[in-house]
Formats: sequence, C-alpha cells, structure tokens
Amino acid sequence: MQIRRGAAALAGAAALGLLVSACGAGNTGNNTGTGSTGGGGGAGGGSLIVGTTDKVVSIDPAGAYDNGSMQVQTQVYQYLLNFPQGKNAPEPDAAEKCDFTSPTEYTCTMKDGLRFANGDPLTAKSVAFSFKRIVDINDPNGPAALLGNMESVTAKDDKTVVFKLKAANDQTWPQILVTSAGPIVDEKVYPPNKVLSDDEAVKAQGFSGPYTIGSYQKNQIAQFKANPSYNGAFNKPSIAQVTMKYYTSADNLKLDIQNKNIDVAWRSLTPTDIESLQSVNGIKVYTGAGGELRYMVFNLKTMPGSNDAQKLAIRQAMASSIDRDALSTKVYKGTFKPSYSQVPPGLPGANEAFKALYGEKPNVDQAKKYLTDAGVSIPVSLQIQYNPDHYGSNSDQEYNEIKRQLEATNLFKVNLQSAEWTTYSKERTKDSYPIYQLGWFPDFPDADNYLSPFFGPNNFLQSHYSNQEMNKLLTDEVTQGDKAKREQLLGQIQDKVAKEVPTLPMLYGAQVAVAKDDVKGVQETLDAAFKFRFTSLSK
Repeated sequence: MQIRRGAAALAGAAALGLLVSACGAGNTGNNTGTGSTGGGGGAGGGSLIVGTTDKVVSIDPAGAYDNGSMQVQTQVYQYLLNFPQGKNAPEPDAAEKCDFTSPTEYTCTMKDGLRFANGDPLTAKSVAFSFKRIVDINDPNGPAALLGNMESVTAKDDKTVVFKLKAANDQTWPQILVTSAGPIVDEKVYPPNKVLSDDEAVKAQGFSGPYTIGSYQKNQIAQFKANPSYNGAFNKPSIAQVTMKYYTSADNLKLDIQNKNIDVAWRSLTPTDIESLQSVNGIKVYTGAGGELRYMVFNLKTMPGSNDAQKLAIRQAMASSIDRDALSTKVYKGTFKPSYSQVPPGLPGANEAFKALYGEKPNVDQAKKYLTDAGVSIPVSLQIQYNPDHYGSNSDQEYNEIKRQLEATNLFKVNLQSAEWTTYSKERTKDSYPIYQLGWFPDFPDADNYLSPFFGPNNFLQSHYSNQEMNKLLTDEVTQGDKAKREQLLGQIQDKVAKEVPTLPMLYGAQVAVAKDDVKGVQETLDAAFKFRFTSLSK
C-alpha cells in the first residue's frame, strides 16, 4: 500500500517549508469527507460466526499490542484516521481533517456530534486523554513504544487536538494514528493510570466504532452488535451481529469451517489444513496482502554468554545456522517464505542484509569461527521459548525444526519450552525467556514499522537492546523527506540489525481466511492495512 498526501496538504506543507513526502504523511489534509466507503446507510440484519485461534490480551488499548486484541479493537473503537477497505492512505474517521500545522505540530479537527455507545460525548478531550494514558500507563503489553515521537498531546477545545512531536517532519505519524496506539476511549470510563479490565470495558460501553460488544466471555465467545450511531471511515455494518468464537486448537477450527458450523475462519489454520480445505465444496480459501513476520528475540541480559562479545558471537553463530528454505517448505508448505531482513521484501527500502552477511544456507564453519574467536565453550546450551497457539499450531513443528537445525551443527544443545499466549505475552517482558519466538503483524505498511518499534528507545521487545547510533538512524529515516535518501537510511538500519542480531528474522507470510460460499467481502478486507473488518462482510 502506497501512502500519499492530498494536493491541498502538499501545498500547505510547502508553505510551511516541511519536508513531508509521499512516504508517510497520508492524504488527510483538507479531506473533510469519509470517502466512498465511509458513513451512510444503516445496519442490515442477519448474523455471522467468525472463528479464530488468536487470543485477546486486553480490550483496553493501553494494555494490548497484539493481533487478537487488535481484532476486537478494530470493530469497537474509532480512530482519528483509519484505513477504509481497499484504500491506499489513512482517511478521517473520528476526525474531520488532520494535517501538519508546523514541522512539529500535527492538528486534527473533530467531527461534530460524536458519541460513545453509552451516550458520553467523544471530543478532542477524549482523544488527548486516550493518547496520554497509553504513554503514562506504559503497560509492558501496551503500544506506548509507537508514541515515542509524541512530546505532548493537547485538546485546545472540544474540536481541536494538537500533537507536538519531538522530531520534525515525521513521515509515519499519520499512520501511527491508525495503529494499536490509536483507539479513542471514553475518559469518563477508562482510568488514567491503569488498564481497564475486559469485563469493565464491556459493561461501560465506552465504544464508538462500527460495532459494540454484547455478551462476552474472554477468549471463548464475543458477540458484536452493530452500532447505529457510528459515523466514520468504515462502512456501516451490513451484518447486525457477528460472533467471534475462540478456539484452543487449529484442528477444531478447521473441522468447524469444513463442516460449515461457522461462517469464516480467520487465523490460524495450518498449511496442511489450508491445502485440504481448497477442495471442500461450499467454502473458499482467500489469500491477501502479507507482511506477517516470524522471528526470534534475544534477551541481551539473560541469553547465554559471559560477556557482550560472547553473546554477540552466539547470536551470529545461530544466524549462520538457520535454514529458512527448510522451514518454508517442510513446515509451512510455502505459505511462509524466507526472510533475510527484519523488513519483509516488497516494501520500499527493504534489503536482504542477513543473506549478505551470513549466507542463504547454513555455514557451520563460519558459525564455529564466531564462537571460537570469542572464546565460547562448545556446545552452547540454548533455552528457547515458543508459543504453540498464537502463531498457529505449526509453531511446534517450526521450533522443533529449528532445534534440529541448530543441533545438527554440533555447536548447540537446545532446550525447547512453550507456554500459552496469555502467560507467554506477560512472562517475556519479565526477563523470563533468554531466547524466544515472536511474530509481527504490521501496524501500517512502511519499513519503519518493522524497525522503530523493535530497536528504538523504549522498544516493545524490552530485550535490553539500546544503541544511540541506531536511535539516530531511526530518527533520521523517519524525518527524511527525500525518498531515495530515506531508503538508504533504511538499508543502513537493516545492515546494523544483521551485524548485531538483536532479533533473528526467519519467515514472512500472507494473510489467509476461509469462508462459506455465501459470505461476501472476505477478499476485500485482506489488504495491507492488516485489519480484518467485520464491516466488509455480508451475506
């Protein structure tokens, strides 16, 4: 998805001397409408059941930065800007318009008459409160890292909110407003200093998106009901009620869509299941824009190694020992492809730094040299943690294959451990896991979204990686208005990641959903915004 600025916004930027370019400011300036896909019409009737193996960490945006929680938040919260179905740039949602009013100020004017489902008014004060509390709470599982460039947020009045930015000319700021940091919450309901529980959030009905939540049993059943007062960037719902059914096993999810007991299966069927479902009458398999990344994280404090040099050598030796092609073909049947950078191929500025430095195939001699040169005793004992449910049931196979590959070098001895997602997502932030699996579902389609949240100050990985040179490179690329120069900086950052290996990228994949033949709109929501919108679905 290419991000564009509207002509009027460009004119305003030129008058202010801004360097904001086509890479990230969005076509939001002076756009007072909601686009052809927004607003209008009323909710239709009928119901749908959508199945998933994803888990919800928190409905409250301050306490969640994961795909399962984002799935719920997409349906029930408004954002200042949003990606409507099939659109290539953020458009106004709760805002009437947004634009840079100085190099370090981004100003949004709110629509009139917005309300939460409980009747409370949604104003600029709600917006300022929502963004400030995410930073103030700074929950370990929250999205505060996305707001690293926000110095302050202020409601000038009920209709005007101003973001003051630390670095000028932020190429990504309008897109950040669409991310997990962007949902607007009710300041009369959500506490300023702690995360609201799911049950309290449902009871309070501080929702203003296309749907609200009716009955709710966390990670079992969630019932979404069309919100008749919604006025934003998405369509009005055509389905009056959508039930999200949560599965502990991809096997059961596969059986229910195969037997047509549910209408849609969205995350995460196994590659074998997807292959077999393609021949089942009455259902269709849909694939869409990808960007999902699979990688390992190294806790630089607790990973093996007596000093920084030894820890680096171990990471580099592991990078020299992984066979990504085998993971792709043996485990994922090609539904995931090898990734040789933290930025998946296809995005402007992406390179293959890990291939250039460590090779396309395992190199045992090189791996051994890294270890011996640093004085590391061989074999190295590795404790690797992975999650068996959040990233699909093939995680078991994936990490057993990784264990096999590492031990085949005779350089490593691997102890695999696993934990269910709600436990896993909390424990990884407590220095409990020396080396662990994560996946990444993009917040927005820009290379920076695969870099700044991982390696910048207060990064969400909390892996003890901190590097002033990296911080400067990240600031420079985000604020660089020249496309070619920005891509050069993005390449330098990826090269630095490959040399230091704070993470080890391995695979990237596409979105896949399976639906009954009478369900429409599935293909349309599988776009690069990575938002599965119930508003796109109809029967």
